[in-house]
Amino acid sequence: MRLQTHCKIVKGPIDSTPLVDVVFLLLIFLVLSSPLVLQPGIGMVELQQSSAPSTASFQGLVVTVTRDNLIFFNNQLTTLENLRQSLRAMAGQFPRQELIIKADRQVPHGTVVQVMSLALETGISAINWATRPEIPPPSAGK
Repeated sequence: MRLQTHCKIVKGPIDSTPLVDVVFLLLIFLVLSSPLVLQPGIGMVELQQSSAPSTASFQGLVVTVTRDNLIFFNNQLTTLENLRQSLRAMAGQFPRQELIIKADRQVPHGTVVQVMSLALETGISAINWATRPEIPPPSAGK
């Protein structure tokens, strides 16, 4: 026995509004959760360029490594051993503290990894790298 139904599949236009809403929400989420931070400080550090649009400023734990392998912690010259003690003290006072590493583009990768390892050993789990925004060249003819 064969049953007949009176249902028809109706094809209509697809509404793109929900898709656009989701894309904008994802874009906002990615921009707000970006770990790239701009931080003023020691002038002899040439930061790596980044095309990510980040204009947030951060006032917290900042480690600056110059091209001469000088290490500054919150604008004070220090050594790796003193940095370990300072980070441990700060991590004890503020358990959810974030660290920003400002390293010159000519600093060896191993030095930056040592600073990151020190931070992780002392209990700081959020480590960010400071970069400078990529500025497009001015257009000729205007």
